[in-house]
Amino acid sequence: MAKEEAKDLETPVETVVEETPAVEEEKFAKAGKKSKKHVEEVKAEEERQARKAEAAAEPEKKVGPKPVTRSRLERRGKNYRKAFEKVEKKAYSLNDAIKLAIETSPVKFDATIEMHFRLGVDPRQADQNIRATVTLPAGTGKDVRVAVFAPLDLAKAAKAAGADIAEDEEFTKRLDKEQLDFDVLISTPQYMPKLGKYARLLGPKGLMPNPKAGTVTTDIEKAVKEAKAGKIEYRVDKQAIVHVGLGKVSFGADKITENVNAFIDSLKSQKPASIKGQYVKSVFISTTMGPSIEVENIYN
Repeated sequence: MAKEEAKDLETPVETVVEETPAVEEEKFAKAGKKSKKHVEEVKAEEERQARKAEAAAEPEKKVGPKPVTRSRLERRGKNYRKAFEKVEKKAYSLNDAIKLAIETSPVKFDATIEMHFRLGVDPRQADQNIRATVTLPAGTGKDVRVAVFAPLDLAKAAKAAGADIAEDEEFTKRLDKEQLDFDVLISTPQYMPKLGKYARLLGPKGLMPNPKAGTVTTDIEKAVKEAKAGKIEYRVDKQAIVHVGLGKVSFGADKITENVNAFIDSLKSQKPASIKGQYVKSVFISTTMGPSIEVENIYN
């Protein structure tokens, strides 16, 4: 009996493996609703809709109140707001506007009186690209530093006339070091070619001498005296606006009025012949960091 059991144990047992029925591959059409591409797009859309439904079922997050945005005036300083309260929404006469501008200067230093003229010109047209100079009767109130680049004999005469810097070839060494310690640069026509390589340095800062501005001349002494006396250059910008400083608050209303009238006369004389409509469209006056005041049209 024991031998038969041992014999049965030695007999190998056949392993029965169940065969898994083969899964038939899904057949797709070449095109249409039964194509593989269309079926995948449908499945993707169903998944997207399911995610959208889950998101909608989540409780909404509470959103706090939106921050209150302060107006431009509210963001200004206290002194400016007090000055602004004195300015009415109307156009003032020139004399009243000058007096109000002086009164509403909010700064402690001697502010500059600024005027802004919006013109009816097209600066892209050569004959309407206004650029000129004017000598202010009361001066600018600034200490103008004048540099002269000219032959040695003219440089000495310029120095005697009040030029701060008057040099011959030594002046180019200053420019090589980018030392621009001057406000106005005057040169003779014969020395202008030597400034050509410094155009990128001087041009963007408005320091390049120009015949229209009177800074390229043979009469160096006269140019220096005019620059020191209060001669300014003005030009229209790309937005057809002329921005100009016409003195200091400390000048008082009378001297400021003299300067403003001198500038207006100069601006009127620059009216292009091709302008058919209104030449000066609007005028505003203000002080440094002060409120803007509209002025009645000064051009008839």
